Amino acid sequence: MANIKKGDLVQVISGATQDRGGDRGKQGRVIEVQVEKDRVVVEGVNFVTKHVRVGQTQRGTKTGGIETMEAPIHVSNVALVDPETKKPTRVGHRNEEVTKDGVTKTVRVRYAKKSGKDL
Repeated sequence: MANIKKGDLVQVISGATQDRGGDRGKQGRVIEVQVEKDRVVVEGVNFVTKHVRVGQTQRGTKTGGIETMEAPIHVSNVALVDPETKKPTRVGHRNEEVTKDGVTKTVRVRYAKKSGKDL
């Protein structure tokens, strides 16, 4: 089971600080998870400029130019944010019983572990 999924609120825990132009400490939602590369794309984090070739659409409007977009970062550089404390935390898994249509099923779910220190 994956620790980080699309839509999770995460915080960048490594890299340059925001004072030095980096993204450490920023929080954002996960837009995309690239499982095979162990990378995630986080909203508002790790912006890069991309040069797009000029083209035309069907209506004749010009496309292209310089765009800024989020680039993927390694999953080890982000931590899940605990919804209660709004601080980065580790992720645990536990088994819970779920009853649906009279059938009881054991399902593995994620939960935010409690920690005394900040990560």
